[in-house]
Amino acid sequence: MKLIRFGEPGKEKPGIRLSSGEYKDCSQFFNDWNHDFFQSGGLNELSDLDMRSLPEAPLNSRIGACIARPWKVLCIGLNYSDHAKESGMDIPKEPVLFTKTSNTVVGPYDDVLIPRNSKKTDWEVELGVVISKNCRYLESEKEAESFIAGYCISHDVSEREFQLEKGGQWIKGKSCDTFNPLGPWLVTPDEIKDPNDLNMALSVNGQQMQKGNTKTMIFNVPHLIYYLSQFLTLEAGDVITTGTPPGVGLGQDPQRFLKEGDVVELSIDHLGTQKQTFKEA
Repeated sequence: MKLIRFGEPGKEKPGIRLSSGEYKDCSQFFNDWNHDFFQSGGLNELSDLDMRSLPEAPLNSRIGACIARPWKVLCIGLNYSDHAKESGMDIPKEPVLFTKTSNTVVGPYDDVLIPRNSKKTDWEVELGVVISKNCRYLESEKEAESFIAGYCISHDVSEREFQLEKGGQWIKGKSCDTFNPLGPWLVTPDEIKDPNDLNMALSVNGQQMQKGNTKTMIFNVPHLIYYLSQFLTLEAGDVITTGTPPGVGLGQDPQRFLKEGDVVELSIDHLGTQKQTFKEA
């Protein structure tokens, strides 16, 4: 299944995208794709519906983030061997964890705001993973696989000066308003043959900047879920954004960052595309 949310910001309704490309409205059965939906086994209830009998969602609707505002957005740094090399950093022996605030999450085609006093707003295409039910102290990577609600595109927008030059606390460069476009779809695991072999790409104003594949991830998705569960409770609807391949602006020579009017497009196999225009806050 491909879960979507449609409607104006703050008024989104839950829906699905059929294989035909049609969008269907699920709001008569479910309030939203949120913590309560996932934790209560809503994905199983959704799969039992006659999808084609659902009312159509308006074709001109705005597409919002593919899930409601999550309780946590957990991010993994330096999780691609080729990106670590690009950054001049050692390959980590354990996952590097940081967070973004949950109010960074916006729709996949919404404008992204360059924050005031920003000089180094940067792009990062990433595979996002949504947790299907609360978990803690998982015993294996195999067990962790059953806690995946689905996959989506996550744009981990970053302000590098705030992140690296303002006290060394990454959250400041990761949590500016609109800094995590998510979607357009949440794709359930049964539709993804191999999450460890997904091509991903990002372009700026039509020029390809990032091209990679999830097979170069240092720590795969089940390991990340298993690992994180040893330190904190993962809750239904939480997002893990799993790292980026090489080609970020920080790694260019000379470095290149985003400015007013720039258009960024992202894609990952089977997960759709995103497109954002960057504007001054």
